[in-house]
Amino acid sequence: MRTAAHHPLELSLAPRLRAGETLRGLFNGIPSPALVEMCGHAGFDFVVLDNEHGSADLQTTEHQLRAARAVGLPALVRCFEADIPRVLDMGAAGVVVPMVQDAAQAQRLATMTSYPAADTPWGRRGSAFSTRAAGYGAFGGAAHTERSNAGLLLVVMVETPEAAAHAVEIAQVPGVDAVFVGPNDLAHAMGHGPRWQDGPAQALIRQVLREVAGAGRCAGTLALTAADEARYAACGARFFANVSTSLITQALQAAARGGDAAVSY
Repeated sequence: MRTAAHHPLELSLAPRLRAGETLRGLFNGIPSPALVEMCGHAGFDFVVLDNEHGSADLQTTEHQLRAARAVGLPALVRCFEADIPRVLDMGAAGVVVPMVQDAAQAQRLATMTSYPAADTPWGRRGSAFSTRAAGYGAFGGAAHTERSNAGLLLVVMVETPEAAAHAVEIAQVPGVDAVFVGPNDLAHAMGHGPRWQDGPAQALIRQVLREVAGAGRCAGTLALTAADEARYAACGARFFANVSTSLITQALQAAARGGDAAVSY
């Protein structure tokens, strides 16, 4: 008999985010289901499959979503607007959309991530129950519509000074669940190149986090160290992400220098 345990959608992240929890995840652009599975065993709260900068095609993305579901790891997909319908139908727990510039763009994205219903009158997502997200028909119908509208997340990224000026308006768009500040692109757009630790870039990052959190919305950003997380948490951020390639490269470099690694065989 089919049960919720067999459902292809892993939607445990949304209620935790909306309850105000601090959440820690990982951007992963390496097209490896095994690595995604490892992230779940490591204890991350979520993974973001990075289809903006990563090399996965859609079929590999779907396999990564299966691996995440196997270990109970909520998996979002960072993707461009045109790919939103397909990654949601493949069973993503939500999407992270880069370079959102204003509230009008955020509203358009919200229409794409929700089905039209009484609680989501803005929704315009196309409905099909033959997809993996609906169990290829096994979990289709009204229950799928309700489950998806309640459990899928829309995270929008603020990555330019122009977007930063509209961050509160973006955050308050119905259907937007979190605003994530992209520090590297923001620093580049400000003329600092990759130096997002420069004073002016840091000041704007913290300003956006404070404004979004102050408006009662979830704010997030990269936190590559415990010090980063503490700094941004003091501004109200509670949705943090590291980067798999950064962590792996650091571990490999340490091993290459003869450092110890906490690995059990």
